[in-house]
Amino acid sequence: MINFAVIGTNFITDRFLEAASSVPEFRLKAVYSRSMEKAEDYARRHGAERTFDSLDELAACPDVDAVYVASPNCCHAPQSIQMMRAGKHVLVEKPAASNLDEFCRMKETAMENGVILLEAMRSVFSPGFSAIRENLHELGVIRRVSFQFCQYSRRYDKFKNGIIENAFKPELSNSALMDIGVYCVHPLADLFGMPERIQSSSLKLSNGFEGAGTILVEYDGMQGELVYSKITDSRVPSQIQGENGVMLIDRIQEPQEVTICFRDGREKKLDSPKSSNNMVYETEEFIRLIHAGAVEHRWLKNSETEMRIMDEARAQQGIRFPADR
Repeated sequence: MINFAVIGTNFITDRFLEAASSVPEFRLKAVYSRSMEKAEDYARRHGAERTFDSLDELAACPDVDAVYVASPNCCHAPQSIQMMRAGKHVLVEKPAASNLDEFCRMKETAMENGVILLEAMRSVFSPGFSAIRENLHELGVIRRVSFQFCQYSRRYDKFKNGIIENAFKPELSNSALMDIGVYCVHPLADLFGMPERIQSSSLKLSNGFEGAGTILVEYDGMQGELVYSKITDSRVPSQIQGENGVMLIDRIQEPQEVTICFRDGREKKLDSPKSSNNMVYETEEFIRLIHAGAVEHRWLKNSETEMRIMDEARAQQGIRFPADR
C-alpha cells in the first residue's frame, strides 16, 4: 500500500482521487492546503486522516510515502523538490515545471534522493496511446503530424467581463501552451523526440496571456503542426500521416478511438479499453515505478523534451514567467 498526500484541493485533484480510488495499492493519507479549514473539509469528503497547512510539516510526516502535486504551475518545481528531498515520491501535474531549468533540478533531486518523479501526463499512459505507439509502423514512412487540442475555457467568459482568475494569470506560469498545448507537445516528444526546427505563433489577450497558439516543427523528412487554444473549440481529429496511410486520433489529450485509413481503402480500428477517467493509468504506472525502484525511467526524457520545445516556443513569442528569472 502506498500512502499518498495531495497538494491542491481543486477539480483536478477531485478527478485524480476518483481515478486513484480504483487502484488497489492507493490510499489517501493526507491533504495539504494553505488553509487548514479547506484541508480539513477536503479530508472529510475524501476520507484522509491527516491535514496540513504547512509544507514543512507535510514533508516531515513519516506516514506519507508519495505526494500528488496539483498546485499552480509556478509551484510545481519548488514543492516537488521539497517533497523529494524529504524522501517522498512525487507525481506532479502537467506541465511538470515552468521551464527546462526547473525540471532539470527536479530530476536531479529525484536521482540524489532515490525517489520517483513522474509527470502526470495522463494521455500517454492510456491504452489508446499504447495502441498508437504499437501500430505506428503500419503507416510506413511518417511524413506529417497534426495534433490539436482547442478547448474554450469555462473561465474565459469571466476574463471577458474583467474577472481574471488564476488560469489566465501569466505570473503563475500559465499560458495556453502550458495548460492546453502541452497535451500536443508531450505526445510529439514521446513518439518522435526533439524536432530539428521549431517555429511558433501566439495570440495574446489584453493582459499579455497567451490565449492560443500554433507550433510548426520539422524533423528529417517529416513536418508537424501543433494547434492549441483556450479561447476556441475544435472538432477536428488529430492525424499522423504516413506513406501507407493516415492514423486518425479522436482526441490527442484522451485517445480512445484510433483508426488507420490505408491508401488501398482498408480501415483498421485500434481496439483499446475505454475509461471514463484516464488518470487511473498514470496512477498505476507511478505505483509500478515505485515498486520497481526505477528512479531513472523512460518518462523523464519525454518531460525534458516537452520542456525544451515549450521553452523555445515561448522564447520566440516573448512569453516569460517570473520563474524564468
